[in-house]
Amino acid sequence: MLIREAAADDWPRIWPFWHRIVAAAETYAWDPATSEEDARVLWMAPGKRVYVAEDATGAVVGSAYVTPNYGGPAARIANAGFMVDPDHTGRGIGRHLAEHILTTAKDEGYRGMVFNAVVETNPAVHLWTSLGFRILGTVPEAFEHPRHGLVGLHIMYRTL
Repeated sequence: MLIREAAADDWPRIWPFWHRIVAAAETYAWDPATSEEDARVLWMAPGKRVYVAEDATGAVVGSAYVTPNYGGPAARIANAGFMVDPDHTGRGIGRHLAEHILTTAKDEGYRGMVFNAVVETNPAVHLWTSLGFRILGTVPEAFEHPRHGLVGLHIMYRTL
């Protein structure tokens, strides 16, 4: 698998799985009806370092970004977002993207990484804890999950 910085022309290959994941309303606190134009702004915004994971055939099977979570004197705390094409889960793509982003963030001078809203039923919670993130707190019943009803949103952190 190749992980590389995304180019503008990668967006059409990210959008199908981005839309599928957000429209499912199970793991991201973004509007399931987000338009493609608005989604591109959210994911590919200036200031974000965006990456794609390609499989051996060159297909984009995942994407991630890293960006400052705060500004000013707190700008050395990163935030990141991760998506793996649902047709390619269970192959370690998320872990490879996460390890790449964590290394990149540290190399860029970030001191830590925070996730502001991890749905507590998201299977990725196990991945994040295995990579050293801890749950700082949970906002109870903050997320309306289509199958589980009201569930909490974790705030997770890791020092880099």
